[in-house]
Amino acid sequence: MALTGNQVDLFEASMPRLKAIAYRLLGSASDAEDAVQDTFLRWQAADVERIEVPEAWLTKVLTNLCLNELTSARARRETYVGQWLPEPLLAGDPMLGPADTAEQRESVSFAVLTLMERLTPNERVVYVLRKAFGYPHRRIAEILDITEASAQQIFHRAKRHIAAGRTRTEIDGAAARRIVEEFLTAATSGRTEPLVRLLTSDSIAVGDGGGKVPARTRPFEGAKAVATFMRSLFTPNRAARRLIGGTAEIHLSSANGQPSLVIVVAGRVISVMCLEITEDGIAAFRNQANPDKLERATRQWAATDRGEPLISIRDDE
Repeated sequence: MALTGNQVDLFEASMPRLKAIAYRLLGSASDAEDAVQDTFLRWQAADVERIEVPEAWLTKVLTNLCLNELTSARARRETYVGQWLPEPLLAGDPMLGPADTAEQRESVSFAVLTLMERLTPNERVVYVLRKAFGYPHRRIAEILDITEASAQQIFHRAKRHIAAGRTRTEIDGAAARRIVEEFLTAATSGRTEPLVRLLTSDSIAVGDGGGKVPARTRPFEGAKAVATFMRSLFTPNRAARRLIGGTAEIHLSSANGQPSLVIVVAGRVISVMCLEITEDGIAAFRNQANPDKLERATRQWAATDRGEPLISIRDDE
């Protein structure tokens, strides 16, 4: 059935919200785009004139598509090579969605998106719709075809799971930037001790190479182990330069609302490292290096002037 211009406009007006929901549910920008496109196809095939509340209808269709994807994604991740991390979104990406409240900003952080992998698909839907988009439990219940009481119970359960992994308070942007700069200075000094002082005692470093680039299959845990790894990662050496294959420019940026180091070689983003910075120090490094998950970041990087890098590492040094 052909859509009228108004019906197309209505869907396009809903797209930013639908994409932001889908990204939080799936942790993948490309999968979110696919889910929104499939939602449009169903909108196109529906008897739109009979849909009383288009926003509710579209959200329900999108959510069901994401639930199906989450179920199949769980099976795929059982055979995923190494650690799985979300696809990063750089500052300014519209798919980040609303960021007016602390809850909205936190819901899209690498830390919380990673924690949400522990939730069941229904828990993830309820948590995202309630926490990030403020949907009332009644509407969430209608979307999932459950009772309002069940929606409330699922939300409280999901919130407990997330809270169990979020035991620290992050600090403001200016202080975080200062710590990142101190970290880079320490990491490139060739010494471990200055790094250890910047980390929490239980800090971790996780990398996602997706089997495409070298990445440890298990996280580094503890300040000493993480500091030793970071020193080796940021201290130039012949093997690392060969692997990079060009001059690596390290920029301080933001991804998913968190301070991040973006490593660029010949205009291509080869790594986005999100830092979880708390009052106690740097608690986590989550490094996305899977090239399949950096295509969007590379396109966005090329379209924006990001200024001079903090550090450049030449391949002939």
